[in-house]
Amino acid sequence: MSRSKSGLKPTEAELTLLNILWELGPATVRQIHDHLSNTQNTGYTTVLKILQIMHEKTLVIRDESNRAHVYAAANSEMQTQSSLLKDLVSKAFGGSTSKLVMRALDDSTSSEEIADIRKLLNKREEQ
Repeated sequence: MSRSKSGLKPTEAELTLLNILWELGPATVRQIHDHLSNTQNTGYTTVLKILQIMHEKTLVIRDESNRAHVYAAANSEMQTQSSLLKDLVSKAFGGSTSKLVMRALDDSTSSEEIADIRKLLNKREEQ
């Protein structure tokens, strides 16, 4: 995510709601709450409060033209993931992407995943 105006990163709860917005697109609090209710028992007012905080942090935009406000993610999923990953690499791995990759590639990494990664690296080298 290109840093929000406040520069704040989304919390785990905020990321959950962002994932729903990336999946659904712009949605009302009711739609977001209904979708979240499939996997979590979270109250409507809790979802509303988190969205209000996210709006203050500029993580979401809000269309107030209708009676029911419609929320949308302020940044794409890819932008947000890139920003969070850069922050993680910087803070936890001293800026070393290779240290991050080596830590991520543990015994649970499947042969298929390793082959996919190898293809991505080969394609990257060709560019």
